[in-house]
Amino acid sequence: MLIDLNADLGEGAGHDAKLMGWITSANICCGAHAGGPEDMRTAVAAARRHSVAVGAHTGYADRARFGRAEIDLEPHEVKSLCFRQIAALFEAGAEVKYLKPHGALYHRAMQDEGTAWGVAQAAEAFGLPCVGLPGSRLAEICDEYIPEGFADRRYSPDGTLVPRNRADAVIESIPEALDQLEWLIRTQAVRTICVHGDNPAALALAPALKSHLLSLGHRLRAFA
Repeated sequence: MLIDLNADLGEGAGHDAKLMGWITSANICCGAHAGGPEDMRTAVAAARRHSVAVGAHTGYADRARFGRAEIDLEPHEVKSLCFRQIAALFEAGAEVKYLKPHGALYHRAMQDEGTAWGVAQAAEAFGLPCVGLPGSRLAEICDEYIPEGFADRRYSPDGTLVPRNRADAVIESIPEALDQLEWLIRTQAVRTICVHGDNPAALALAPALKSHLLSLGHRLRAFA
């Protein structure tokens, strides 16, 4: 099976260049929830050197909370928010291949039809597929959708992610992440697996995930 391994980068975590060597797609922050023009250019250049596909990682313009708190926006405001960020990533020299919302925008787009519509409309304006959880509202709206699973985030029984404010929200254990990777592929039909660039364990998790995927007989390739 072809599987993509992605990471959220360009957020100022400090180890983007090292993670690029292990992944096939990079979700690059577009300067709203973190980072800025120079971070985008640096991440785009690193992705190009490693032949890594680039996606726009659009989030709420809320740097103080790293885009991880919901903000009430009308659907057209969500569309405009994402449109501007995608355009900024193109201006940074990227060949943008897809759109993946960040943080609270991601979670709201999975459940709220208006937010999902805004995200989908921005992606459609650039001819981009969207990335998100299987069976989400965004999946129902998008013409082209890539189901995603998280190797380093814990899940609730209903298939949503455990809220970030819980102490057990993030997985740092390699054995646990590998078990979850297998579960995601086996039961959730995901096509891409994410590891968060701001996770302190990311530099250890990424090579372990890649090695494990290959050992299971999967081939790694960007989905877009």
